[in-house]
Amino acid sequence: MEKGEGVYAVVVTFNPCVDQFGNLLAALGPQVQSIIVVDNGSANGVLADLNRLCDLPAIDLIRLGANKGIAFAQNVGIQAARRAGAKYVVLFDHDSCPAPDMVFQLRAVAEAKAALGIKVGGVGARYFDDRQDNPPPFIQVVGLKVERQPCQCDGSVVAVDYLIASGCLIPLNTLDAVGEMNEELFIDYVDIEWGLRAKANGFLSFGVCAAKMAHDLGDEPIVFLGKSYPAHSPLRHYYHFRNAVWMYRQSWLPLHWKLADGWRLILKYGFYSLLAHPRSMHWRMMTKGIAHGLRGKMGRLV
Repeated sequence: MEKGEGVYAVVVTFNPCVDQFGNLLAALGPQVQSIIVVDNGSANGVLADLNRLCDLPAIDLIRLGANKGIAFAQNVGIQAARRAGAKYVVLFDHDSCPAPDMVFQLRAVAEAKAALGIKVGGVGARYFDDRQDNPPPFIQVVGLKVERQPCQCDGSVVAVDYLIASGCLIPLNTLDAVGEMNEELFIDYVDIEWGLRAKANGFLSFGVCAAKMAHDLGDEPIVFLGKSYPAHSPLRHYYHFRNAVWMYRQSWLPLHWKLADGWRLILKYGFYSLLAHPRSMHWRMMTKGIAHGLRGKMGRLV
């Protein structure tokens, strides 16, 4: 079996850097059976470049015509992969680039876990961002603490509560059982919500230390006391805080997870209110997000 057979990549784009996106397609092509690109309303000038780069037999470009959110776009790609007979989907943002064996490493772990009788949720890559300090991206809540699961060696496979969407490989039969991404979230916490929902349904997710990927996490980071912290726009902070608060209201989410993540959210609220610029705009959007999350006002902010 060719190592990419049955694996379909779903890449969501929104005004990507053309060179960066071209590198992603070149890196992905040899690793998967097919690539489905779902464009979330890029500008006309960018679309011309997307049309050119995606004009290959193994790449399908789906143009949504407007920004309908990451969850909607991912679901469109997942549904197209399902219709094509995919066994797995591997999700990507346009600003990621996998190592040459990343998909192979992910699939090997997924199949090994399944052979042990484990219901596999997702398996995800270890990403590196040149602008960050690159702590291990694999998260698990233990008691009331959010702990990063270390990679002791390249062969390590670690249990996680969730994975970031980019570089995450998911069996189609898992998506059939758990359901697809929650489109009401629009962006932010989409991957967290799905991973925790999968776990609540008995599906376990794993971080694969040998599966590596370059990935830009957020905007230019904030440097504070010599350390780099992820930064986002005020609009992204709106969705982040709204969706977090919405999740805390869900009865199926364990209380210890709500408390642990809620404490981190409080710290972020103070941190970004003081250090993100413009401060007043970030504070207003985070506060609006909290209010909308408490009211259940979801979907795209209009």
